[in-house]
Amino acid sequence: MKTGTDNNLHLTYCTNIHPGEEWEKVFANLKQYLPPLKARVAPEKQFGIGLRLAEVAARELLQGHTLTELKSWLTEQDLYVFTLNGFPYGQFHWQVVKDLVYAPDWAKQQRLNYTLQLTQILSELLPPGMEGSISTLPLSYKPWFEGNQLTQASVMLNASQQIAQVVEQMVRIRVEQGKILHLDLEPEPDGLLENAAEVVDYFQMYLLPIAGAYLIKQLGITQELAENYILDHVRVCYDTCHFAVEYEDPLSVLLQFKAAGIKIGKIQISAALQVNIPTETEKRGLIIQRLKPFAESTYLHQVIARTSNSRLIHYQDLETALPNLENTTDKEWRIHFHVPIFISDYQLLQSTQHDIVNVLDLLQQHHFCNHLEIETYTWEILPDQMKLDLPDSIQREYEWVINKLLLKQLVTFP
Repeated sequence: MKTGTDNNLHLTYCTNIHPGEEWEKVFANLKQYLPPLKARVAPEKQFGIGLRLAEVAARELLQGHTLTELKSWLTEQDLYVFTLNGFPYGQFHWQVVKDLVYAPDWAKQQRLNYTLQLTQILSELLPPGMEGSISTLPLSYKPWFEGNQLTQASVMLNASQQIAQVVEQMVRIRVEQGKILHLDLEPEPDGLLENAAEVVDYFQMYLLPIAGAYLIKQLGITQELAENYILDHVRVCYDTCHFAVEYEDPLSVLLQFKAAGIKIGKIQISAALQVNIPTETEKRGLIIQRLKPFAESTYLHQVIARTSNSRLIHYQDLETALPNLENTTDKEWRIHFHVPIFISDYQLLQSTQHDIVNVLDLLQQHHFCNHLEIETYTWEILPDQMKLDLPDSIQREYEWVINKLLLKQLVTFP
């Protein structure tokens, strides 16, 4: 949904909340949920889609006349696709995902092939005059390498060589079709890239020199133009949940990226769980009981603790962190569990909703991104008392974001 004229903001939600990997199921979900949601939220406006495609769906969409049929349906329904979620490659619902969400990582050929398919699809679906974004994983999963710096370096080198090929394809689309697409790396806890400093180091030490050399050779261009292309076509997906779990101040992140010439291609609007740890044992026991339903088996729920002297301690999953809570000296936990963004208090627990508000404030001031995607994908695994009707929940998330944008005078309604 286009939410502004001067600022040209596009707001959507990510369809990864709907189970289904094959295209037939994905399309059925679009037909079931999108037209009714548009009628509720923006009946008179063109309505954007944040489309999640597993590898099998992307492959099927490129076969026969399937993509043409999708384009016709989008036109009929007054819908448009401007962003894709290319993070999860395969199954994302109804089975244990955990660290498999990072496989294949960016060192693998399968990840490159899949992303090239997504790039081709988005170039066909993207309306004229818009930029298109594809969010992707933060290269790989850090615990796989157990601190082996040599292996991490090898993955970053191979990833840069593969990402260079995506940039090459996007440059050719730009020249031939006049469309600008970008691949948006999504830092998150325990990702090979998990915070602003690691992103900047990766761009400067690996991506710019390695991908730059590739583009100079393949396209016959100067080093300056090669670096400009890389910074145009490889950006960051700023997930407000992930950066909040890392305790990163949004303004500091923006300034670090700006200094390095790194752009933010998409903001994923999501909230993490936040726990302020009391000193009383009895109160800690109540919080442990409150947290147990969130320690579910489908996804990783990384925990980062902050001590009284602001030291950060990482736990790979909530289920491994919980036994430490009763006797910990930690003052605060932030948990990678995407909770509804329109609620800030969860009875003894809180959310990082305040970080979303801060990011939207900065967006008002600096207009550093125009793709906004609501990404609460955990509806089916939320504790029972938090589960709401899915269409109503999605509508409430839209209304919460739109209200915040209206308060910041970013939205105009004709």
